[in-house]
Amino acid sequence: MRYTNGFFPTLKEIPQEAEIASHQLMIRAGYIQKLSSGLYTYLPLGLRVIQKVQNIIREELGRCGAIELLMPILQPREIWERSGRYTLMGELMMKCKNREQKEFILAPTHEEIVTDIVSRRVNSYKQLPLNFYQIQTKFRDELRPRFGVVRAKEFIMKDGYSFDADQEGADKTYLDMYKAYERIFKRCGLKAVPVRADTGVMGGNESHEFMVLAASGEDGIAICKGCGYAANTELAERIPASREGGKEMPGAMSEVHTPELRSVDELAAFFKTDPHKFIKTMIYTAGGDPVAVLCRGDVDINEVKLKRALNTQDVALADPVTIERATGAPVGFAGPVGLKIRMIADLSIHGITNAVTGANKKDTHVVNVNMPRDFKAPEFADIGVVKAGDECVKCQGTLDVQRGVEVGQVFKLGTKYSITLDATYLDKNGEKKPAVMGCYGIGVSRTVAAIIEQNNDENGIVWPMAIAPYEVAVLPISMKDEALVSAAMGLYNALQKLGIEAVIDDREESAGIKFKDADLIGFPVKVILGPKSFKEGNVEIKMRKDGKSTIVPCEEAALKVRDLVNQEKLYV
Repeated sequence: MRYTNGFFPTLKEIPQEAEIASHQLMIRAGYIQKLSSGLYTYLPLGLRVIQKVQNIIREELGRCGAIELLMPILQPREIWERSGRYTLMGELMMKCKNREQKEFILAPTHEEIVTDIVSRRVNSYKQLPLNFYQIQTKFRDELRPRFGVVRAKEFIMKDGYSFDADQEGADKTYLDMYKAYERIFKRCGLKAVPVRADTGVMGGNESHEFMVLAASGEDGIAICKGCGYAANTELAERIPASREGGKEMPGAMSEVHTPELRSVDELAAFFKTDPHKFIKTMIYTAGGDPVAVLCRGDVDINEVKLKRALNTQDVALADPVTIERATGAPVGFAGPVGLKIRMIADLSIHGITNAVTGANKKDTHVVNVNMPRDFKAPEFADIGVVKAGDECVKCQGTLDVQRGVEVGQVFKLGTKYSITLDATYLDKNGEKKPAVMGCYGIGVSRTVAAIIEQNNDENGIVWPMAIAPYEVAVLPISMKDEALVSAAMGLYNALQKLGIEAVIDDREESAGIKFKDADLIGFPVKVILGPKSFKEGNVEIKMRKDGKSTIVPCEEAALKVRDLVNQEKLYV
C-alpha cells in the first residue's frame, strides 16, 4: 500500500471523550471514527486488524471441527418470549417494528435462533455432536456506552453454540473450546487469564471468562497468589479477612441515641471505632418477601452471590415503605436484634464481638451486640464482595484483586434452551432426549481494544506481528532523492513478492512526521532509508516493540525483514 493511496487519518491531539489508552489510540491512529454514542465506524486500518483477529478465530475453531454459519440479525419477539429471556434481558435489547407493527429484536446474541435450527433439522443421535459459530454484528442498548469499542451499542462478536447427546460429550466440547480460546488469545498477542464467572442471563451451571489484565478494566478479578485460583469478583469465593484483635468479653447491650446518623462512616466517627465493628443490616425483597441481609461494616454485599444464596433472580433492595414495615424504623436504622423476618448473613460477621448495629428505632443504634446471645443465628453464606487480603478457600493463601477486560466467555448451558425450544433427538433406544448445549463468545472488536491496552507506549500502539494492519513500514526520508526513492520502491516491491504486508510512506513530509505516524499507527517494523546510510549502500531496520535497530546492506534488506516478521509471528 502506498501511503498516498491509502487512508491514514492520524490526529495529534487526544480526543476529549476518550478515557482509556485503547480508545484514545484507536481514534488518534485512524482505526475508528465515532458516529454517535456507542457507535463507531471501522476505518480501513481498523478493519484490517478486525479481519486478522477473525482469521485467527476461524483457523482455531476449524481445528476443533466447529462449523461456521450466519444467522439473521433481526429476530422475532416470539422466540425470545418462548425462551423467557424477552423480559429477563429487558431494556438491554434493541427493538424495532416493521410496517405491520410486528416487533423484532436486533440480535444481542443467538441462543434462541441456533436452538430453533437444531430443533427443526436434528432428530437422531447420529447427527450429534454439532458445534456452530458465526462472526457477526450484535446490538445491546447499553445505558452508558464507554471506553470506545470496549462497551458499545453495536459491536462485532464471535458467538458459538454446541449440541451434544450427553453431559460427557458436552464437557469434552467445553474443554476443546476452552483450549481453543487459549490458543486464539495467545496468537493475538494477549495475556488472557481464564477465571470462573457467573452465567448471568445466559443461564447454565458453569462458565469461565477470559480476562485481559488492565488497569482500565471494568471487571474485578480475584487471584490467589498461592494456588493460582482466579474468579470474577461477582463469583469469587473467599474467607473474609479477620479484623478482630484479641478476644473481647461480651459487654452489656445498650441503646444509643444517634440522630440522623445512618452511614457506617458517620457512625464510626460518632462511636470512635472502626467500620469492621458494625453489623450492616440491609433489607431486600426476594420473590416479594422481605429479607434482612447482614454483613460487617467494611464489607459490601455481592448481589450476584446473594441471588444464588436465596435461589432466585428476583432480588432487589426494598423500598422505604417495605423497610419500615419490616423493621419498624426508617431507612438506616435496621438491625438483627428482634427482627422477625428471614435473615441471611455474610461470613464476615462470624466471630464479631460487641458489634454496633441498628436498633430498629428511628435515630437509635445498639452497642455490644453479640450472637447468639442477642439475636438468633441467621443463615450464613459467602455473599460479600471479595477484597484484597481475603483468604482463598482453596489453599488459605491471600487473594489479590485486579482489574480486567473480558474478551471471551464460555458457558455450559445444559438443557435450558433445548428443553424450552424442543431441540431433542432420539437416542439408540428410540427415547426422546434434549440435546446438551454449550455456548462460547469472543468480543472481536473488544479483543482489538484489549490488545492495545496491553501493547502501547507513549508514542502509540505496539501491535503484535500477527494482527498488525501492516507488518512493515518502508520510510524513504527524502522524496527528492530519486535514487533513494527508487531503492525504497524496489524494496517495497520485493517485500510484497515475499508475502510481507508493507506500506511505503511516499508523502512529501519530514522524517519526524513519518516516524511519529509510523509509531502511532504501530507498524511492527520500520525500514528507514536515510540519505547518509543509503549513500553507504545500507538501510536501517528498526523494531517497534523494543526500538532495536539493525543496519543491513540494501540488497539483503528484504530477506532480513521477512525473517524478522516470521520470527515475531505467534503460532500455536
